[in-house]
Amino acid sequence: MRFVFDTNVYVSAAILVDSKPRRALDFALQCGKVLLSYAVLAEVYEVLSRKQFRRYVDDEDIRRFLGALTRDTESVDVTVRIAACRDSSDDKFLELAVSGSATHIVTGDLDLLELDPFQGIRIIRPQTFLELIQASGVADQT
Repeated sequence: MRFVFDTNVYVSAAILVDSKPRRALDFALQCGKVLLSYAVLAEVYEVLSRKQFRRYVDDEDIRRFLGALTRDTESVDVTVRIAACRDSSDDKFLELAVSGSATHIVTGDLDLLELDPFQGIRIIRPQTFLELIQASGVADQT
């Protein structure tokens, strides 16, 4: 399985280590491939660097998290342009998913969730992802 995670999931995973988004990311890294593009990585860095998140993460936390992401994920060169989401800033996740042959996009963003499925790619919440992993028995093998 090949997964794309939305920025909101990465941010939650970075600042809330016991959260469903963090568990979803950890399971995805163990049981499949997590796909990452430069545009998504840049947005995650920009959001985590915002003032409102500084009480949760500092520069070192951000460097460690992004370093782990770049080390543990598969970098994808986006080769398609898509204009399908009502929030055009979310099209980058669809582009990454299509370019990287993703099976799932994991997000809490309603603008993306309403497109499920998109070109055969399931778009699901972190909770739904965890339920799928549990039902498949993959969680028991990790």
